[in-house]
Amino acid sequence: MKTDFRFSNLLGTIYGRGNLVFTPDGNSLLSPVGNRVSVFNLTKNTSYTLPFAHRKNIVHLDLTPDGNLLLTIDEGGRAILSILPRRLAIYHFSFKTSVTSLAFSPDGRYFVVGLGRKIQAWRTPSTPNSDATGDLEFAPFILHREYGGHFDAVRHLSWSGDSRFFLSASKDLTARIWSLDPEEGFEPTVLSGHRQQVRNVWFSADQESIFTVSEDGALFRWGFVARQTDDEEPADYADERWRIVQRDYFMQNAKLKCASYHPATKLLTVCFDNGLFSLYEIPSFSNIHSLSMASSPISAVAVNKSGEWLALASSKTGQLLVWEHASESNILKQSSHLDSLTTLSYSPDSTRIITGADDGLIKIWDISSGFHIATFTEHTSAVTGSAYSKRGNILFTSSLDGSVRAWDMLRYRNFRTFTAPTRLPFACLAIDPSAEVVCAASHDSFDIHLWSVQTGALLDQLSGHEGPISTLAFTPDGRYLVSGSWDHTIRVWSVFDRSQTSEVLQLTSDLLCISIRPDSAQIAASTLDGSLTFWSLSTSIQESGLDGRRDVSGGRTLTSRRTAASTPGTKSFNTITYSADGSSLLAAGNSKYICLYSVTTATLIRKYTVSVNLSLDGTQEFLNSAAIMSNGLPRDMIDTEGEASDLEDRIDKSLPGVKRGRDATARTLRPEVRVTSIEFAPTGRSFCAASTEGLLVYSLDSAGMDDFDPFDLDIDVTPQNIRALISQTEPEYLKALIMAFRLNDRSLLRKVYESVPFEAIPLLIRELPRVYLGRLLMLLAQQIENSPHLEFALRWIGEVLSVHGRYIKERQGEFGSELRALLRGVDGVGRSVRTLSERNAFEIEFLCQQSLGQDDVARDSLPA
Repeated sequence: MKTDFRFSNLLGTIYGRGNLVFTPDGNSLLSPVGNRVSVFNLTKNTSYTLPFAHRKNIVHLDLTPDGNLLLTIDEGGRAILSILPRRLAIYHFSFKTSVTSLAFSPDGRYFVVGLGRKIQAWRTPSTPNSDATGDLEFAPFILHREYGGHFDAVRHLSWSGDSRFFLSASKDLTARIWSLDPEEGFEPTVLSGHRQQVRNVWFSADQESIFTVSEDGALFRWGFVARQTDDEEPADYADERWRIVQRDYFMQNAKLKCASYHPATKLLTVCFDNGLFSLYEIPSFSNIHSLSMASSPISAVAVNKSGEWLALASSKTGQLLVWEHASESNILKQSSHLDSLTTLSYSPDSTRIITGADDGLIKIWDISSGFHIATFTEHTSAVTGSAYSKRGNILFTSSLDGSVRAWDMLRYRNFRTFTAPTRLPFACLAIDPSAEVVCAASHDSFDIHLWSVQTGALLDQLSGHEGPISTLAFTPDGRYLVSGSWDHTIRVWSVFDRSQTSEVLQLTSDLLCISIRPDSAQIAASTLDGSLTFWSLSTSIQESGLDGRRDVSGGRTLTSRRTAASTPGTKSFNTITYSADGSSLLAAGNSKYICLYSVTTATLIRKYTVSVNLSLDGTQEFLNSAAIMSNGLPRDMIDTEGEASDLEDRIDKSLPGVKRGRDATARTLRPEVRVTSIEFAPTGRSFCAASTEGLLVYSLDSAGMDDFDPFDLDIDVTPQNIRALISQTEPEYLKALIMAFRLNDRSLLRKVYESVPFEAIPLLIRELPRVYLGRLLMLLAQQIENSPHLEFALRWIGEVLSVHGRYIKERQGEFGSELRALLRGVDGVGRSVRTLSERNAFEIEFLCQQSLGQDDVARDSLPA
């Protein structure tokens, strides 16, 4: 079995915190998810996660105007500069302190960052092959200038259209105008007049006006005018300066959280902490739309370059919404789980993942697109287990609300609910391979409940365990039910026999999880002491075992008084699963490691690190004593950048007349890194882990490398060279086809396509880079509709589907339009062939009848 699994994608989490950024073409949206960045393609309905990761949560990101360079900055002020089209990180840099704002200039040559009360302007680093040498710079980040003058943290930065000036908004209730380079006659200007902190500030498109919005919902328009006088004397030009020329108020009983202004369309979007967002036309201040996204505060807003789409995000609920204001419709609407993930299941075809969480929600995620396509809300408490039937589209889930539910995955509805005679919070479940019997167990009862799926009736209650039952599983052949309990035993039940006897396997500690090998010959058991034991199902004898305490232990929490090596809570595996071929076993628990073991040799093959995010508890091996305050608490437990960063947000005003809270330094309990569920895909090509940060998908297929195009580097792509390649003594059809795709000339593409010999088609398709699959499918769809060479086109289509069929199926959303065009062409040919064959059959029948009639006439004319 191959073990070189690599991180492929991050599902289950849509938005963490920080700002949103549209790509220059407006088709993709970049969203910070923890310490990673997810990219949502809004036109192709796909998403992917960039492979690099920060050491802390990302709080700021921005793109250069050409969309080539992406700069991401985390909570600690560490930055990563990456090439977005290549998904490649090229530079790492530290600003030495936390960054409060970030903005690239419109010409892409500079960017400014807010470092508390200071502002720094930096030159944009050059990329490889952007200069004559093509080498990376030794010191790519060069400081241009530093600005000071604010008395509190800078919250927002924006540039003028000519990249000569930029604006800053601060918590000191003012905004300021700065010049990138010294300008003759220009002095930095202070714009004061707001009564609460200024959230955002922008230039108008003609740079004749400046707009500022404050937290109390005030919008000021500033103009460079002289002081108005009552008399009729002309204004003195020496008295001209930036003054408030218009005041408007949003009149919302809520705080303004974020805003965005689009100078080209003069549209202003403002968002409040009650979930309301409004769209205004400036400077007339006419309200175009006022809608509610959710009841939680909106954390970030962004507008694409054309001004048609609004992206809104809420960090509290993990929601992301892309709204088109012209049609008043949603382009994208995604949401994360509100609480920790507890269970996951693959669909039999490995195209979907079903997740359950402590919030009682069940979500279905499409692996190829990365989006969730359905949400079930019938459970009223935490979902504890899920299982997908091997035959048919039925999903079973158990919950602490005392119910086990069966879901029809074709119609997305709950068609059966199973309950016990007494209300029990079910902690685990299992279904037999035929999906006719479902069983569940609870920590409050030591019995196993069995129901009939067809009737919903309770069939039996299996008793025998003397402690809470922690796990259940049917053997893949359907003969036995295996249960594990905290009473140090595993019981193998013959539930379909009349006797319903059980065989007991004795262990040395509390059982946490079991897994059955796909051939139904072996049971793997994980116990509280960190051991993994392997039992033969036929002989009930232990075959082997290993101690995994040293493999899984790692990470120290902020409040732990013990070192990472001696922390007892991380020294056991809470979830284990066999690989598809049964040769390996994956194990994970309340740790940052996922361990892959060989079953035959009982040795550790590989360890995968779940997360390196220091914003999570349990990722550090050693704590920094300098971060411990005088009261003995870690400084990281005080939220200075998140939702409770302001003093007024920390004060408890829940009672009438209360002006002060008990503790103005509200402490936050950081989430702890752990893996609650893990499972291999039925195809064996990937596995998924339900972690604190979301669904981590590890795959054998290289992610992001299929888009590499080697012919965009140094080859001369011209029609003359393409014709020369197919007319030479030894034609190079593959190179000619790729070059024709680069030029996208229809006549040239057809010429190259028809010049490929019939017997060379399989080899050419096997060597074709996958980045050209979409163009090839579209070319075949056009040719099968217009070309008379039917067998030739069908040979191309058959070879493409046989060689790249799995890749295309896993990315149906990406190739949706091409597949529909191809299907339309094939159906058209099928209809034409059917019509032609039916007409030929009628003609043959007519001719046969005519010949029979002539034979009869000839027979009658013969002499008697």
